Amino acid sequence: MSRWENAAQDDAAFRQQLREWLASAYAGFVRQWPGGAAPRDLDFRRAWEDTLCANGWSGLGWPEAYGGKNLPLSRQAVFHEEHARCGAPLGVNLIGHGILAPTLLHFGSEAQKRRFLPGILANREVWCQGYSEPGAGSDLASVRTRAEPAAGGYRLNGHKIWTSFADRAQWCFVLARTDPRAPKHRGLSFLLVDMGSPGVRVEPIRQITGEAEFCEVFFEDVFVPQDLLLGEPNQGWKVAMAAASFERGTYFIPRLVRFAQELDVVRHLALRPDAYGHVPASSAAVRHKWARLAADSHVLALKSQRALAGAMRGDPPGPEGSSTKIHWSEAHQRLLELSMQLLGETACLPEGADAQAAALTHAYLWSRAETILAGTSEIQRNIIAEQMLSLPRG
Repeated sequence: MSRWENAAQDDAAFRQQLREWLASAYAGFVRQWPGGAAPRDLDFRRAWEDTLCANGWSGLGWPEAYGGKNLPLSRQAVFHEEHARCGAPLGVNLIGHGILAPTLLHFGSEAQKRRFLPGILANREVWCQGYSEPGAGSDLASVRTRAEPAAGGYRLNGHKIWTSFADRAQWCFVLARTDPRAPKHRGLSFLLVDMGSPGVRVEPIRQITGEAEFCEVFFEDVFVPQDLLLGEPNQGWKVAMAAASFERGTYFIPRLVRFAQELDVVRHLALRPDAYGHVPASSAAVRHKWARLAADSHVLALKSQRALAGAMRGDPPGPEGSSTKIHWSEAHQRLLELSMQLLGETACLPEGADAQAAALTHAYLWSRAETILAGTSEIQRNIIAEQMLSLPRG
């Protein structure tokens, strides 16, 4: 038997062990939670994330020297897939686990690793990402938040927006301009900012769902010690771009599992007779929409497998990620629009009347952000046009 066959068998055994543990642990967690499963509730999500970390399901790809499991990327992918398949929600500290930790491992000093990695591993410290600004969303290099040299560090002044979970985070990594005379992709630095520092102000932004996962963050003469600079001064763009690549192989896995699950729900809705005995799937238009979404689901899975294979080979990230992002976000919106069409007035019922309809309605409302967050569809199309199709700038 070849080493590849051995690896596949080992991955299959790992998947089965993980699947059994998740089925038991998540069901037990839900039973103990007052009122049962509440996957949209942030306290529920944080508590389940704490449970995962307490049972050793964090730091899967980290070196053992820092408390990690040093698992290959293939097994990390299995974890994300099985975790999503069991119905458990994404955590609140995604940015800490998925972006900041690998960035620290790559760029951090030994003192920074020893200070911050244990808090992420145990989920004691939640991180948020200070990138987007009111005038610099997808155009990240245009950030105007300033970090000016001061005795022993920097004085940080500026305004960030769309900062997920900033009202719950203890720390934020901030891209700030430290050399205003340099070209916009240069002169940026990557700072680790204590959210409890004097001068940090957080204002939650109420969303169309009624929740406030996104926030505005104001930095008003905030002191950041020199030892909280990650990487070299004025080299923050390099750190930020590397940070963006670390989740490349696994980022879409939970989202694509969820897409397939929602697609199956929509299929059942299409086959269910309405109050007048009409079966929506008898309409060619409905069948066409569902078939297109089924094709989307399959193609997105193939794109995810390609990205994972590339990451496992160590290939540098390329513009293909923009193709996957725009495809997923726009297909997901179409999927949820079809669910609203099939639900009709049921979509407007209170959650207690029809939990499934309420979940789909919430997902539909939340999905309006998906073509904006992590790079707007317009920016993604520009990247595809310039870097994949070699089209000239207009």
